[in-house]
Amino acid sequence: MRPPLMSNYRQAAAEISMNDALERIAREVNLASPSNDRLRLEFGYTCAQRVKHLLEDQAVVECLQALGQYLDGTIDRATFARFTAQAARLANQHQGSKSIDGCGHAAVSATYAVANALAGKALQAAEYAAYSSVYGQGGYGAVAERESFEPEFSWQADVLASLARRRAAA
Repeated sequence: MRPPLMSNYRQAAAEISMNDALERIAREVNLASPSNDRLRLEFGYTCAQRVKHLLEDQAVVECLQALGQYLDGTIDRATFARFTAQAARLANQHQGSKSIDGCGHAAVSATYAVANALAGKALQAAEYAAYSSVYGQGGYGAVAERESFEPEFSWQADVLASLARRRAAA
């Protein structure tokens, strides 16, 4: 589910496709494989960290911190599962924004990026993080132009490739 958009922007947002380079790398490294659970979590975490400054709710920030702690091995799976459930609840309960400039939507998308990162849905986390980043930079006008996403898409593809190389070398 995408963050809420004003109806006159739905079509423009729908025309912006997902990150093709990222999807290609995800296929090449078999990101969906159960053996790549940690890679999915690391990539989702990295994407969500990139938009952390756009989060409005401290509880969501704490969920993101819990993902980092889980990756570091400082919290157990049961604790992590509680934070994962909390992140999903918080994302689904986000008030959204009545603002016409779209900055409030940046917070909604960032919250969904965190929830998806904790759920191990790395590509969805990346997509929400990209939307959040673009909304945060310029609001609704920015989402109507695909080139607004290119810097974020490029960064995401580079990060996933780097994480995958590091994992393969380990």
